[in-house]
Amino acid sequence: MSWVQNYDPLNNSFLSPAIAALPTIVLFYLLAVKKVRPHVAGFSSAMTAVAIAIFVNGMPARLAFASFGYGVFFGWLPIGWIVLNGVLLYNLTVATGQFEIIKKSVGAVSQDRRLQALLIAFSFGAFIEGAAGFGTPIAICSALLVGLGFNPFYAAALCLIANTAPVAFGSLGIPTITLSAVTGLPLMPLSQLTGRILPLTSVIVPLWLVRTMCPWKEVFQVFPAILVCGSSFALTQYYISNHHGPHLVDIIGGAFSLIILAIFLKYWTPRKIWRFEYERGQPEQSGAHDYSPGAVGRAWMPFLFLTLMVLLWGIPEINRLLNKVTISVRVLFLHLSVWKNVPVVPKVMPEPAIYNINWLAATGTAILIAALLSALFLRISPKEFWQLFHKTFKQLIIPLLTIPSILGLGFVSRYSGLDSILGLAFTRTGVLYPFFGTLLGWLGVFLTGSDTASNALFGNLQKVTATQLRLSPILMSTANSCGGVMGKMVDAQSIVIGTAATNQVGKEGDIFRFVLWHSLALATIVGIEVLLIAYVFPQIIPKP
Repeated sequence: MSWVQNYDPLNNSFLSPAIAALPTIVLFYLLAVKKVRPHVAGFSSAMTAVAIAIFVNGMPARLAFASFGYGVFFGWLPIGWIVLNGVLLYNLTVATGQFEIIKKSVGAVSQDRRLQALLIAFSFGAFIEGAAGFGTPIAICSALLVGLGFNPFYAAALCLIANTAPVAFGSLGIPTITLSAVTGLPLMPLSQLTGRILPLTSVIVPLWLVRTMCPWKEVFQVFPAILVCGSSFALTQYYISNHHGPHLVDIIGGAFSLIILAIFLKYWTPRKIWRFEYERGQPEQSGAHDYSPGAVGRAWMPFLFLTLMVLLWGIPEINRLLNKVTISVRVLFLHLSVWKNVPVVPKVMPEPAIYNINWLAATGTAILIAALLSALFLRISPKEFWQLFHKTFKQLIIPLLTIPSILGLGFVSRYSGLDSILGLAFTRTGVLYPFFGTLLGWLGVFLTGSDTASNALFGNLQKVTATQLRLSPILMSTANSCGGVMGKMVDAQSIVIGTAATNQVGKEGDIFRFVLWHSLALATIVGIEVLLIAYVFPQIIPKP
């Protein structure tokens, strides 16, 4: 059975997008207003999408339910697998007492909460994003901040805000590489323009991060550190993306920012150490500690193993080797049965639906091996390790049910064409399209939870629309990715990962309300930047 997507099922340019938006509205109404349990909210919104796909879009029921099932399995592997093993690694350091040493060693660099957020959420998070992506930095860094003494709510929110500017080059540049593959545009100009648009936000985000924590007076007290943190990453981001391509931008940029900031803080400290209000009645602790360099190194070994393993897994030759044991399953009923239509694609073409059971090549497996190596290094018995794994699994039961529901919603939207209906609504904005096209990328990540998926979804649409409006296809394709990174903090998948890692299941709606305006404001900044490049500074756009 074949079915062609219809992007205006109600023959009305207002009603069709309005109906297509209902599943997303239902999701966040249930989460943010009614405070329904996240897995129930996710499933309810997914079933809303299924109902609209069948009764409004005319999608055959078996295709709609098959796309939901496809999303459910994708939610478990690779996404849920990353979250489970990331939290396991963190729990291992806590159970063995190593995290106490890590906490002291970070405190020796700075006890100031503002500076700890810059070090962990932004710089270390950017590095992990470059190596792994797919929510890994949110899981790891938010757990680290909680361990350092941050309020769990703020730990998750800060990591969501920080995990923005690096995302377009995450997971060894996969979003930009995907954008090139989908649009047929050369990779290097896309990498170069992304590296010219995002450095502005790479400087702004650390400032934004600290301002989220405290008033402007306290922000300016650490402005030199904010400038060092953001500019060191931004300059590296620009140089690597423009001269070497997208693959190592975040890894080199995040590592450079982390090292430069740590060195800077060795010689510069704020006049007053800032801590959260709930900590201010507590006696100040000395930043000094009695641990030897060997003990500190030993405590950080789990995260060194993590870094090495995700880097190893990301090497193309090794990844291809690991993928040789992949089991590829054609999704029953769905594979090549849904046909995408113009103008979303250049010509009517079938959409593949192949679920790859690539457990060995998955990033979550790299994290699990890092945890196993850590257990060996720290002399944890197999029995103790299994008990810790079981405890972590029980801790994450609700998130591991929620993530598949959210991914099910995303996959139903993709295969039924609901996301494309919403996307096409943005293309009717004429001269303001550079701004709204950027927000289309934001919408793509909001719906799919991935800048890579957003680029695959809307990349060609951006190219086609840009050509029709006599705009640069390279600019608008890049705008999709750059706008998309600001949607990363509000997509349901990232929020669920953040609440899972900080043991805040049920707080998803509160966190969404908190980060939403940050996301929209930063996306607006990128949209204005793209608008200016389109009409005022077109010389910034590299030639293909």
